[in-house]
Amino acid sequence: MRELVEIGPGKIVARGWRLSEVALVPTRRTRDIDDVSTEWQLDAYRFEIPAVAHPSDATMSPASVIEMGRLGGLGVLNGEGLWCRYVDPTSLLKELADTPAENAIERLQEIYAEPVKPELIAERIAEIRAGGITTAIRFSPQHTAELAPLAVEAGVDLLVIQGTIVSAEHVSSGGDVLNLKQFIADLDIPVVVGGATNYKTAMHLMRTGAAGVIVGVGSDDWSTTDTVLGIDVPMASAIVEAAAARRDYLDETGGRYVHLIADGEVTNSGAIAKAVACGADAVMLGSILADAAESPAAGAWWHSAASHPKLPRGRFRPGDSGDVEVPDLEAILYGPSNSSDGSQNLFGGLRRAMAKTGYTSVKEFQKASLVTA
Repeated sequence: MRELVEIGPGKIVARGWRLSEVALVPTRRTRDIDDVSTEWQLDAYRFEIPAVAHPSDATMSPASVIEMGRLGGLGVLNGEGLWCRYVDPTSLLKELADTPAENAIERLQEIYAEPVKPELIAERIAEIRAGGITTAIRFSPQHTAELAPLAVEAGVDLLVIQGTIVSAEHVSSGGDVLNLKQFIADLDIPVVVGGATNYKTAMHLMRTGAAGVIVGVGSDDWSTTDTVLGIDVPMASAIVEAAAARRDYLDETGGRYVHLIADGEVTNSGAIAKAVACGADAVMLGSILADAAESPAAGAWWHSAASHPKLPRGRFRPGDSGDVEVPDLEAILYGPSNSSDGSQNLFGGLRRAMAKTGYTSVKEFQKASLVTA
């Protein structure tokens, strides 16, 4: 039962917990780190680490998607991003890396005003497939019906339907809307949808037939969803609620398991460990990957919603100066780390957390005990 708090006459609110407000509790045994596995499987696709790259143009180009896959994670290209709007957006990404924060949102809106080109979707998917990795592309719910069939025809392996908030059926008086349950049923590839922020929404998304549900709204230090929309659900509570929905859905369907991908508050290896202990199968990595040498925007970071033409949501982080030592993607994921803040060797940190608390697999680690002050 969620803790309820009365904030005034007639208004009761639920207490939520952030990942930073909970901590792992060691058990009576520890494990050798060499006996720990971080493998994760989504439908027929197996990954060495439970990592999904957030589909931001700041971090995911076809080349960095391939590198993410080569290193054992899942890279996701934004099907409505710059790589599907421009034949070669590298000069624009370089320009953005050097753009002052105070001018960046207006410039993002100008750059993203260029329409998506259907032929580029097929070209990007072919380029990624040639890299020999699992191919995934993201579309917003508003454009999924129009653009997703192009990706499926081009041979994409996984489809990601992601928005700030996604429901099983968007209700509108304006005409036809995307019915996820019907749409997913007509596809022959697995679909990941989200974000969900509570038990009810997670359950509804699971009932669409999705293979995975994204939990959270991508909140980090650069998100302004709270200040613009007033929406901000603490991640520890959101994951636990979605995990409860998954458990009930498992019983409801006689054994159909839906994977949960935590998207928000994941800024270090400790947060990854706590997200999995709350019930996540994998985490979505965003701004932390912008620091990698392979990131196409040279350290700059922005959320997809930051370029919204009418209501941008997200602050812009400028790129790195030339004298900053930049780790490569492999160092961020696997080390060695030259930092003690948990921003590098993310999955070495996860493995050590699992070993210290006595677990050898991601699935077992979801049973770990948590404590709060």
